[in-house]
Amino acid sequence: MFKNMVMYRIAPQWQASLEQVEQALQKALFSPCSATQEVSAGWVPARGQAHGALVESVGGQWLLRYHSESKLLPASVVQQRVQEKCAAIERESGRKPGKKEQRDLKEEARLDLLPQAFTKQSGLWVWIDPQAHLLVIDASAQTKADAVVSSLVEQLSGFAVALLDTQISPQAAMAQWLLTQEAPPELAIDQACELKAGDGSKAVVRYTRHPLDIDEVRVHIEQGKLPSQLALTWQGRVSFTLTEALQLKKIVFQEAAQDEATESGFDADVAIATGELSLLVPDLLAALGGEGRTPQPQAAPEMSAPQRRAGGGKGTVTGPAQAPADTDPEAAPF
Repeated sequence: MFKNMVMYRIAPQWQASLEQVEQALQKALFSPCSATQEVSAGWVPARGQAHGALVESVGGQWLLRYHSESKLLPASVVQQRVQEKCAAIERESGRKPGKKEQRDLKEEARLDLLPQAFTKQSGLWVWIDPQAHLLVIDASAQTKADAVVSSLVEQLSGFAVALLDTQISPQAAMAQWLLTQEAPPELAIDQACELKAGDGSKAVVRYTRHPLDIDEVRVHIEQGKLPSQLALTWQGRVSFTLTEALQLKKIVFQEAAQDEATESGFDADVAIATGELSLLVPDLLAALGGEGRTPQPQAAPEMSAPQRRAGGGKGTVTGPAQAPADTDPEAAPF
């Protein structure tokens, strides 16, 4: 549970009960793709039990499950069907289809093939801390988190969020920690990082299971290669990779955290995850100079952290935003 974290601050004016959230999300239940539908997504019972609650409260923390299904239709298969259709038209009429007709044939081919396509299903854990006004999505890519946020904004009246931001950018902080080999007391530098050049060379240096307190790392940073990812451990209890976009990836709960669990199962997993992470997040924000100024809610689509830091927008969502095509450049960072 929670291998990744994309973190948002929920607007303080949003207030809703567990029952109100449950009732609202009932309007967006997941249903499998129909014969000619490529993608379907919605909410499923958090415990995985049929007809169970969509929102589960464990120790005052709310857990939800967002589920999606997509049909796998390789472009090469579609193109082959289009070529077959074009060949049939040429045989019957003696003419070659034009570009517009080929585009129409491509759409026909997709509709023909969709009922036969294999499907892929995936789910994302969603955690709402109503007291701390924190939203956390277990997504490996920003676009996946955007889809979840869009559904919540669409279904929950008055719901607005902004990506967490800090006074010191994660990249600047990580560079300083590597240069001085002095991370904040709560954090320990582990043996993996990724450095990227800021110029047009697009040079990348990766270290995996390698000591980082070496001159070579410092030289790379001094020459302009800045950390985009750095492996850290918080208080010996939770290991993770911090990214320049203030996302946490490859989260692992150490034995010190797991040994304190007296039970097993869904409730114990939720208690461990939310208990540890709810303490980690404030320490991480403090290590980055504290939380940045939260932007005022406005009717604008959610933007990724790199876009916001580049001045592309305020990073606040108050209305449904269309998620772009899914890309995941950081799915396997090391």
